[in-house]
Amino acid sequence: MKDVDAISSDVIGEAIKIHRELGPGLLESVYEIVLSAALVRMGYKVSRQVPIDIEYDGLKIGAAFRVDILVEGILVVEIKAVEQLGKVHAKQLLTYLRLMKQPLGLILNFSGLTMKEGIRRLVNDHRAGA
Repeated sequence: MKDVDAISSDVIGEAIKIHRELGPGLLESVYEIVLSAALVRMGYKVSRQVPIDIEYDGLKIGAAFRVDILVEGILVVEIKAVEQLGKVHAKQLLTYLRLMKQPLGLILNFSGLTMKEGIRRLVNDHRAGA
């Protein structure tokens, strides 16, 4: 299995190709389906709409959140089709990374003129118990 940086590079490259071919303006779900299929074709294990449980004060709440795409069980990918990425999108992804104890995530916003302006790479530096 490739390391998470190599996987993220492949995901970004595929997202750029998809954006060039399909352009902006489609629903997030369409980009999610197309990117997932392209990554599977590349040989990656891809899960879509992965449920995330949350624990609070002795309660376990199942499927409180859903991650758009999880690649090889280690790279969290959030798909957006919004005018502009905001701080809330980064906070959302960082929360997912922390809850899932994953090292790296990507936000891919397909609504920009170019894909390059819609890529955010976030690293989870949360330390359990810290």
